[in-house]
Amino acid sequence: MPVPFYRFDGQSSARFLLDAAWPIVAISAVCLFGMVILLLSGADPAAAAIAMAEGAFGSREAVYRTLEKAIPLIFSGLAVAWAFKAGLFNIGVQGQFLFGALAAGFLGFSLEGAPAWCHVPAALSAGALAGACYAAFKGFLKAYAGAHEVITGIMLNYIAINLTDYLASGPLKDTANGNILARTPSVLDTAILHPLAGIPSGMVLAAACAIMVWIVLRQTTLGFEIATVGINPDAARYGGIGIGRTLFVTMAVSGALGGLGGGVETLGVVHRFQPGFNGKLGFDGITIALLAKTNPFGVVPAAVLVGAMRAGAAQMQFDAEVAPEIIDILLALVLFLAAANQGIIKWFGFRGYDGKAPALTSGWGKQR
Repeated sequence: MPVPFYRFDGQSSARFLLDAAWPIVAISAVCLFGMVILLLSGADPAAAAIAMAEGAFGSREAVYRTLEKAIPLIFSGLAVAWAFKAGLFNIGVQGQFLFGALAAGFLGFSLEGAPAWCHVPAALSAGALAGACYAAFKGFLKAYAGAHEVITGIMLNYIAINLTDYLASGPLKDTANGNILARTPSVLDTAILHPLAGIPSGMVLAAACAIMVWIVLRQTTLGFEIATVGINPDAARYGGIGIGRTLFVTMAVSGALGGLGGGVETLGVVHRFQPGFNGKLGFDGITIALLAKTNPFGVVPAAVLVGAMRAGAAQMQFDAEVAPEIIDILLALVLFLAAANQGIIKWFGFRGYDGKAPALTSGWGKQR
């Protein structure tokens, strides 16, 4: 029989201890697994670790690059975490990220004559609005038609990828100097996000968004409604909370966060929209949110960790001759361990005093 954890002041300490320790356990397991892979591939794990650390934090430029890679991950992680609070799985952040990046880039190069103090906010607002509108459509289907948000999210991702590719290679293509690449024109100087005090200005914006998300979820009526719908939709309905409205608003705000991340990536890093440069940043947000246990404050260090792995991969490949695909394997393992904590806890028989295993979320596709 499983042994109950120690009870403290009428509350089980199991959930708190496991939630707090699990990210550390997951990261430690990934490090051990990575060492095994490196040994099997003939590489030196110690040399690879040193190279990655130097590539991520070995210089001011390396730290800047790490933060630069972490910024879009923070936004996409916040988008996924926000939706999780209502029991929704926003797997469509990648599509919202792409539309936000394209919309911000469009205003970035087309809004000529605007001063920087209004050009940058206008372009970022366009990115957030584009992401919100794209996600709101999925939220409407979920709230009022009962469509599964995972299925519609995957389908809308394909639409977003192909539609933005078409726009960047057709109507919005940069034709200057005989360009043949599928990309938009560069944004104007007044739309560029310049560094602040030696750090990417997008990091300041991302940290501010994490604080705002925490405040809204913990201190406002909307946050209470979102949490109630996520925990028990039947109780929420009995309490007079509009289930459909809450799901719709939750998905729209989640999309706005994803679109804002795309806008920051365009204005602060790429300085234009170019298909392929955004990689899988939206999908990586799932890893970030799960690793952070959907805590907005936990999203920031989780994103910096993954950003450091991405930033240090190039130097690790050069110095230790490690294939860059190993980083993708390790990130996939992080996602697996972060998502599988409930099953592993049950497997080992760890339960709280009430006999129930801790749950990550109330459900990803339950019809309400």
